[in-house]
Amino acid sequence: MRPRRSAVALVVALAALAGCAGSGAHVNRGGAIERFLRGYVQPDGRVVRHDQGGDTVSEGQSYALLLTAATGRAAQFARVWGWTRSHLQRPDGLLAWRWAGGHVVGHQPATDADLDAARALLVAAKRFRRPAYRAAALRIGRAVLASETTRVGGTLVLVAGPWARAHAIVNPSYFAPRTLALLGAASGDPRWGDLIRSGLAIAGSLQGHASGLGPDWARAVPGGALAIGLPADPSAQARYGYDALRMPLRLAEACSGPARAQAAAPWRTLRGAAGSGRVAPVYDLGGTPLAQGEHPAALAGAAAAAAAAGDRASAQRLLVAALRLSERHPSYYGAAWAALGSVMLRSQRLLGCPLAR
Repeated sequence: MRPRRSAVALVVALAALAGCAGSGAHVNRGGAIERFLRGYVQPDGRVVRHDQGGDTVSEGQSYALLLTAATGRAAQFARVWGWTRSHLQRPDGLLAWRWAGGHVVGHQPATDADLDAARALLVAAKRFRRPAYRAAALRIGRAVLASETTRVGGTLVLVAGPWARAHAIVNPSYFAPRTLALLGAASGDPRWGDLIRSGLAIAGSLQGHASGLGPDWARAVPGGALAIGLPADPSAQARYGYDALRMPLRLAEACSGPARAQAAAPWRTLRGAAGSGRVAPVYDLGGTPLAQGEHPAALAGAAAAAAAAGDRASAQRLLVAALRLSERHPSYYGAAWAALGSVMLRSQRLLGCPLAR
């Protein structure tokens, strides 16, 4: 499956950081993105997870689409989308999640990759003046609504993929309210608004405790969700890990107060860790670290929580730390979320509402 489900690498590098508060550092504005694109994206547009066996996942393709759209790289965007469409897109419009050895080996889609790809296509349609990209985005969006949602107690809920509908399994880090809002505006379909409301209710129910940390996985129930360990083993320990650390990033860039309030919730725990310079990549839901060391994605997630809580100085320091760590210890997943975190929090290049400028 995706990197988070194994151990974890990172994804694209940090952009748009210069003269960050409290650090005295000057960071090359586009260097991190350029390093990711050079290091992980092949000339034909395939994104290769070199540190995870050399395979390709829909998540990685969508991250490259977001970053090339954000930075105006029209030719490279076209190549990445062309490879994705030719090798991963299913007849229903969704993206098969894994490709290896010259063919698809995981046919099920992952909802976050589908949504990220649709958003990148909407951004590209506007930036490159290509109506065909908008049509492609709306096609993916219709497929998400048809196959990656379910009703729980009469409420429409975004689930982790078609496989997750029967038991209403959700990955809270897939909830991207700004992406849903953009798809709603582009399509005129009110169901996107329904998903924003149910997603906020789920986030609130999962983070409404002392630590403010949400889980990697959960099961939707009427009015919210219950944390679980893993889809295949719900009794396993629920964790704030390599998936959940993306929750504050996706919530912080939303253009709404309720989403940003949820983005700030993990700062109740991460503030102390950030102050000591030791943000762990995995915690239990009580706030106890379960893994040693640091990871760029964890630092970027903590930066988003800090920015949403109004602590912009800490957000800047954490973003710089994410970039530096991804430079010292390059990885697919780490590079990506250092870069994406910077773009999402510091610029409007993805049509979001930045908090850490």
